[in-house]
Amino acid sequence: MARELIEVSCPCCQATLKIDTELGAVIAHTEAVRKPVIEDLAAEVAKLKGAAGRREETFQKSFAAEKNQGQLLNRKFDELLKQAKENPDFGKKSRDIDL
Repeated sequence: MARELIEVSCPCCQATLKIDTELGAVIAHTEAVRKPVIEDLAAEVAKLKGAAGRREETFQKSFAAEKNQGQLLNRKFDELLKQAKENPDFGKKSRDIDL
């Protein structure tokens, strides 16, 4: 008595599964052929060597932004202080209890 096997493709790994319908169990599987992670080793090494320069450039940009952060905050503070002196009610919000 030959049992019927159903072939199903796994949605996650694209492996082919053979399932016995009577038992409801996987009888055999074959893994999908995967392409190599790194096809050209020399190209990947060149990318890694260039990564150090990109990291340094990103760090320098971040460092310059942090250096200017103090000046930016001082200018914002001065502008808000000027607005507060011109208009004493600037920035005050009415509370329910004040009404």
